[in-house]
Amino acid sequence: MTPTTCKRFKIEGRVQGVFFRKFTQMKAQELGLHGWVRNCSDGCVVSLVCGSEEDLLSFEKWLWQGSPDSKVEKISSKVCESPQLEGFSILHSH
Repeated sequence: MTPTTCKRFKIEGRVQGVFFRKFTQMKAQELGLHGWVRNCSDGCVVSLVCGSEEDLLSFEKWLWQGSPDSKVEKISSKVCESPQLEGFSILHSH
């Protein structure tokens, strides 16, 4: 079994109001990742994603592309504890 890694991503730029969360959820599900994504009050999007290192790398590369109308300017990430997550959810703004 492939070890699971979890990363928290903070995506900045034009990422709200452009279906970024929905496209993020679809990409995560396509890659078989678990976690969540949500808008933040400062205009960024934050996502906690768990999966294999290879799939997380593919996900991070995709984040730079984002949804068709998004414009990603900066992504920061950090490895975090591996919570028990099922599926991939869009959370309400925080």
